[in-house]
Amino acid sequence: MPRPPETIRKLLIVEDNDGYRRILERSLQRQGFVVQATGDVDEALILASIHHPAYVLLDLNLGGRSGLTLIQPLLSLSPQARIVMLTGYASIPTTVTALKLGAAHYLAKPIDVTAIVSALLEDRLEIPEMVDDSDLMSVKTVEWEYIQRVLAENGGNISTTARALKMHRRTLQRKLAKHRHTPQPTADQ
Repeated sequence: MPRPPETIRKLLIVEDNDGYRRILERSLQRQGFVVQATGDVDEALILASIHHPAYVLLDLNLGGRSGLTLIQPLLSLSPQARIVMLTGYASIPTTVTALKLGAAHYLAKPIDVTAIVSALLEDRLEIPEMVDDSDLMSVKTVEWEYIQRVLAENGGNISTTARALKMHRRTLQRKLAKHRHTPQPTADQ
């Protein structure tokens, strides 16, 4: 059942990518939301305590910190808030965790504004019953799986994978070196 329209639709965006946050902010203002935006976890809590947003758009990975840890504090400050998680590393376990903690939706980036607005205004997602808490993964594990998927899609080519991830090649190599089962790079590296 859709939520009744509100005269003022206060939205808090918590996204650490400055450019993406500004795009979201402008796009959602055009959709009728009154937007507060930040990339900082502590500032997000301050903004929530001052503005009591009805909606929160929350990134999963906030500069290495998990956005999942913000769900409960945000809901304690704004119990009526409808939280929608955004992530570039979508997985069923993190989706389930977000929903169990109180998020209403979980969306994978890139996502268009129409889908974001729908998630903010429509019914809450149901938690899949087939997934139990022992399957839940950390942000680092989800990131690792995503990197591995993109690496496989690029035939193990580190340079191509780094470009696809919009990451410096050396950064990707460092991330891969931290794990024992690193795929062998191809000849161009």
